[in-house]
Amino acid sequence: MRMRRKNNLEERLAACGDKILYLDRDVLDFSVKDDRDLLDIAAIFGNDNPVELEIGCGKGQFICELAKRYPDVNYLAVEVSSNVIVDAAEAVISQGIENVRFMRGNARYLDCFIPAGLIRRIYLNFSCPYPKNTYANHRLTHGEFLEIYKRLLAEGGEIHQKTDNMHFFEFSLEQFSENGYGLKNISLDLHNSGFEGNIVTEYEKRFSDMGMPIYRLEAYLRK
Repeated sequence: MRMRRKNNLEERLAACGDKILYLDRDVLDFSVKDDRDLLDIAAIFGNDNPVELEIGCGKGQFICELAKRYPDVNYLAVEVSSNVIVDAAEAVISQGIENVRFMRGNARYLDCFIPAGLIRRIYLNFSCPYPKNTYANHRLTHGEFLEIYKRLLAEGGEIHQKTDNMHFFEFSLEQFSENGYGLKNISLDLHNSGFEGNIVTEYEKRFSDMGMPIYRLEAYLRK
C-alpha cells in the first residue's frame, strides 16, 4: 500500500536544511557509475571522524540512538522515501544530534556519492526481504549490492545485518559467502543469545513482541 504523502512535506524537508543530502542524478541508468557527484564528507561534518552508514533508516530510531552513544563517529543514513526521511531528520534536529546526515536516494547509487574506502561499518536493519524470487536483485544483500559495499568499505570494514525473515537471512548468508565475504557472530535468536549493546529498532520490537526470533550476522571482506 502506498503511503499517503505527508501534509506540508516540501516545507518540512526545507526546514531540515543540510541534515538531508539529496542523491539526485541526471543519469538514471544504474550501470553508469562515475565520480562527478562525490561528496566531501569531511567538509559536510566539519571533522575527520570515522564514518558509518545505515541503509534503509526508516524513521531514524536506530541511527539516533547509535549517534548519541558514539558522538565521535559520523553517521550517514540512507532512505529512499522523502515521506519517511523527513521524520528521521526532524528527530535528529529535535534531539540536538550533530553527527548524523541523511541521504535521500537509491542505494544503487551510493558509490557515486560516497568516496571509496570511507565507510567503517554498514548497518542493514530489517531491510525489505522481497519474498518473490523475481525481485531478488532488489534485496540489499544481493550480490549486486554487495559489490557496491565492497567499494565503500574501508579496510577491515564490516556489515551488520538484522532481520526477522528466516528465508531472507538464509539468502543473505549465501550471498555473502558467494561474493567474497567472511561471516562471524551469527545469531539465529538474537534476543536470547547474550549479545550486548543491541539497539532495538521499532520493527525489531514489534516482531520480538510477537515471539518471532531475530536473526543477526556480521560480514567482512576476506583478504
